[in-house]
Amino acid sequence: MLQTILGLLTLSGFAGFLALCLEVADMYFANYGECDIRINDGEREYTVQGGGHLLGALGDQGIFVPSACGGRGSCGLCKLRVLEGAGPLLPTETPYLSPEERANHVRLSCQVKVRNNLSIQIPPELFLIREYSARVERIRNLTEDIKEIRLSLLEPDTMEFKGGQYIQFEIPEYAGADEPVYRAYSLASGPGEPRRLTLIVTRVPDGVASTYIHTELREGNEVRINGPYGEFYLRESARDILMVATGSGLAPIMSLLHQMADQRIQRKATVVFGARQRKDLFYLEELEGFKERIPSLEVIFTLSRPSEEDRWQGERGRVTEVIPKIVHPGHEVEAYICGNPAMVESCEELLVRLGVPRERIYYDKFT
Repeated sequence: MLQTILGLLTLSGFAGFLALCLEVADMYFANYGECDIRINDGEREYTVQGGGHLLGALGDQGIFVPSACGGRGSCGLCKLRVLEGAGPLLPTETPYLSPEERANHVRLSCQVKVRNNLSIQIPPELFLIREYSARVERIRNLTEDIKEIRLSLLEPDTMEFKGGQYIQFEIPEYAGADEPVYRAYSLASGPGEPRRLTLIVTRVPDGVASTYIHTELREGNEVRINGPYGEFYLRESARDILMVATGSGLAPIMSLLHQMADQRIQRKATVVFGARQRKDLFYLEELEGFKERIPSLEVIFTLSRPSEEDRWQGERGRVTEVIPKIVHPGHEVEAYICGNPAMVESCEELLVRLGVPRERIYYDKFT
């Protein structure tokens, strides 16, 4: 039995090594020449050098497709319809595509190599996404591993966006990255301040982007971003609003609150912000300050593992333990949830059990 397992592991390792060799050989030795990319039945056409991925080829032409993972095929956001020239569906794509999407020729643009002429279809709103230069105006620590980054836009000097949307931040080549990469970060500022943008960045162990931002980025540096992206924004209705966040998932919630305050939206709203210990909470004063501008707002802080030193008098437990105290069967409510995927999925299933239709649950999973 042991020999069989070792044999399988050896075979698997060899297959992985062979795949890597083929990828490297394709990168350095294959010459696909120039390839044409035809977009939306000829609305736009570009000639590009073959061999790269479709996501990057489009970005080189100023068409920025959302991608939270930097093109690693792990977020599933960069979906496009590729009608001709993409080749067979890859195993790296299948987990992110529904049977209907596969039947409609939807692909992950970060996994599709430009080896032939391509015919693709993209949402027209992607043509409106722009690249911006910005200066880092301020960096400050919010917790031990979360920083606030304040950007001042240079060119163009304003960005129109909806509260809750996100941008892509270009990480330049540095010791931790041998080529520029993009990462997605939600805006914590509101659309009423289009010249200055605020990001909240959690340091991820060995994360290429967050390590750069936490250790290399300095006030005064010039950076490049593109956007805005995303379908996480406040819907127009008269329903009550439930906002749930953990960690840097608070960023788009802050953006929604800025919008509500600026536009004097007086719908009843409840924010539940969860953390492990008191030291992991941030923006406490800012959240309390929103109550003055949004009189119908209630803010609830909850700690899942408070220490004795915290002397915590507020709610205890995970955010999912607080939600049933707010939402009850028959409650006309919309939910906006942001944080790690496990938390988001747990909240979604809980809300469905409490009678909230899935179509009224909006979320942003922070991977």
